[in-house]
Amino acid sequence: MSDEIDFDEILGKYHSDPYEYVDIFAEHTGKVRFLTEEGSTVEAVSGEWKHIPGTPLLEITRERNPKQITSPTNGVIASVNSNLEGSFVEAGEKLMTIRHPLKKKEIIECILKEVLYVFPAPERAKYFFSLDIQSRIDKKSAKEVSVKPGDDIIIMSLMKRDTPVYYDGEAGVIHSVYFKPGVSVQQGAPLIGVCPVEKVPLIKKVITRVKADWDKNEVSTV
Repeated sequence: MSDEIDFDEILGKYHSDPYEYVDIFAEHTGKVRFLTEEGSTVEAVSGEWKHIPGTPLLEITRERNPKQITSPTNGVIASVNSNLEGSFVEAGEKLMTIRHPLKKKEIIECILKEVLYVFPAPERAKYFFSLDIQSRIDKKSAKEVSVKPGDDIIIMSLMKRDTPVYYDGEAGVIHSVYFKPGVSVQQGAPLIGVCPVEKVPLIKKVITRVKADWDKNEVSTV
């Protein structure tokens, strides 16, 4: 992570395109049937207890067992691989993309992902912090918990087996946590963002600058 950040370039990018593009992939093999189309507005899971599912996006049928995939976010369907309608797809195949309008807080997180060391999920699985890390987070906060290469920081739960995940990035503090314990995470998705201790003032500068700039140049999509 560099000591110098071209704020104007980064902020200019988000002002010109204040969206996140969320790709939807086949969760398993099967025959796909799309339930929405390009240009449609979709909603994420909602309700006080998250009991209202998101907009149905597609259905994948395997061994006569259909499974519906719902939207993980709100936005508009930017593209659909409609040529796959009725076809047999493999797990991991890209099926559609949602254009999600970013709020200021989300833009800050997107920018931080560019300047933090992001530790990704090694497999599609559920994740938890190790007991030691969780205990330290409970006593302080994630931003006060330091990690270094080789630390056993996360437990990966896959097919009823729990496996320790060892950290292999830069030493620093856990600045951002991107996963929810026990919720399935796609392979390669970020789990945590780590900031070297000496870079913490730079991160604070990023947040302050983005908040000030976005308040000054507020756009309708944020």
